[in-house]
Amino acid sequence: MKSLLIALTLAFAATAQAADSHSADVARAEAAKAQKETKKVCVDQMKDGKEVKDPKTGKVKQNCKEVKQHKKLEGTDVPVKK
Repeated sequence: MKSLLIALTLAFAATAQAADSHSADVARAEAAKAQKETKKVCVDQMKDGKEVKDPKTGKVKQNCKEVKQHKKLEGTDVPVKK
């Protein structure tokens, strides 16, 4: 009886470990997919119609954001009514 309980406990532990590693793999895949769907977009800062420059480097300051990229869905043309 003890050996049966030990065997069931080990089987349950192995199943739980496999499920846990699978969920970690899924989380990593979703994070990679989300990263592929975003794009970094930068826009120059403007003040009074002129570009704002950083005094130390002399480069133009920019505002950068991460935005989602949406895929265009292809479809068929709508038929013209007669």
